Amino acid sequence: MPKTRPPYPPEFRQQMVELVRAGRSIRELAEEFEPCYHTIREWVRQADRDEGRDGTGLTTKEREELRRLRRENRRLQEEREILAKAAAWFAQGTDTRQGKSTSS
Repeated sequence: MPKTRPPYPPEFRQQMVELVRAGRSIRELAEEFEPCYHTIREWVRQADRDEGRDGTGLTTKEREELRRLRRENRRLQEEREILAKAAAWFAQGTDTRQGKSTSS
């Protein structure tokens, strides 16, 4: 099983991005610090998107909003399903009760 580690702090990520923009190579930073080349490269790409330098992909705010909307959509679907089951159950119970009360 792969090792997992807590996410890097935003300050550290920002420092890596600033070092890359100041002229340090990503490979050099990956050798000197713990994050791998691909991780640092993705931080730089995401920072470019967030600052409007790169029009491809979602900004961090857009990703957060998408995540929030998906979570809300999932909750609403669950609520709708529960309400549909409750309505069906109550409808079934009403039919049964009506049938018993008329035959007495």
